[in-house]
Amino acid sequence: MPALGMFQDTGKLVSWLKKEGDPVAKGEAIMEIETDKATVEVEAQADGVLRGVRAQPGQDVPVGETIAWLLAPGESLPGEAAATQPLAAAPLTPAPAAIAEPHAGEASPLARRIAEQHGVDLAQVKADGGRVQKKDVLAYLQAQQAALQAARLLPASPKARRLAQELGVELAALRGSGPQGAVLAADVQAAASVPQPGAAPVSRALAAASEDTAALPVSGVWRVMVERISQEWREAPHFYLAREANAARLLAWRELAQKRAGVKITITDLLIRLAASALVQHPRLAARWENGKILATGGVNIGLAIAIEEGLTVPVVHRADTLSLRQISQRRQELVERAQAGRLKPEDLQGGVFTISNLGMYGIDAFNAIVNPPQAAILAVGRIADRVVALNGQPAVQPMMTLTLSCDHRVVDGARGAQFLQTLVALIEEPMALLD
Repeated sequence: MPALGMFQDTGKLVSWLKKEGDPVAKGEAIMEIETDKATVEVEAQADGVLRGVRAQPGQDVPVGETIAWLLAPGESLPGEAAATQPLAAAPLTPAPAAIAEPHAGEASPLARRIAEQHGVDLAQVKADGGRVQKKDVLAYLQAQQAALQAARLLPASPKARRLAQELGVELAALRGSGPQGAVLAADVQAAASVPQPGAAPVSRALAAASEDTAALPVSGVWRVMVERISQEWREAPHFYLAREANAARLLAWRELAQKRAGVKITITDLLIRLAASALVQHPRLAARWENGKILATGGVNIGLAIAIEEGLTVPVVHRADTLSLRQISQRRQELVERAQAGRLKPEDLQGGVFTISNLGMYGIDAFNAIVNPPQAAILAVGRIADRVVALNGQPAVQPMMTLTLSCDHRVVDGARGAQFLQTLVALIEEPMALLD
């Protein structure tokens, strides 16, 4: 079980994308893991064959626990008997022989042997004649493989797949609203609310949600996010600094940069670039508190708070201080699309030293954000709105924005936080200072 975060103790296995005995190529996704930040696909680090699978979907496994082996040609499992024992947290499926045995009189010896090798329940196999034959088992395996392959090819978020299974919705019949037509959980819920021929008008799960005291579904990502943020709120002494900034030149810079780059540049893209420059000048804001010490971090890696169906995730723009606006824009768009589709990679979530949370697109003027552990600061960004301000001693209407910096007082004091915010506001009001 990989560690996808500094404070991750366990990971929940959502699904295996490969099955026992499947060949795996380096870089190919082999499983989906749910952590406190997101559901991510874990890629193979080498070529091999997946063997000795020990963990089952839905199981929480301690970080570092062996859940399977990836064997090179000629390699064997380290201790065949021990390798195939289930983890204590959840029992494995009964052995294939125990499943096939009750049907001993209904299948030929060869059919039974094939079923045992592939873990097939003979009760699910339709016999063409009086009893199950080899060809019946092979036909069943072929149909199962085709169905599995079709499901893998259909773009859908992990949450959507789980909901579809729970609510009895056929994913292949849905038109996805996500990136590249991916089916999202909202699409599944919408389909489940439409009466189907021969089915109840509303699914039991949705009907229960209409009760005044019904419990809403809570994903693992949301649950662990609550635990982490609650712990940070209790342990980290927060304080807040707010500044207004004149965004007139920021908007002009955005328009010019968009023409030069040939891609859509957002206010968030500009703020990533400016915040990265300010962090270079004020590295204390990128440090963290750990075991009674303040630890400096390497690399200006800026996290973006993104709301997804399962909760809140914070993918990272690495080395933001070295990237062009075009590169930042492309990276941000890629992260947002992958987050919404449930396809973030482990490296997308690692290494963040500072976070930006922008709610301006929702019409929010200002807000206070909770520091994202283990970081020491987070920048909350409000909308850009026209306001009457003093300009050269005269009232004038200018596009203004409010920035609120939340800090962990164990790492950053008021003066350091104010200096960082002062530098950032100066860059927003005069972006050309980046060229100095």
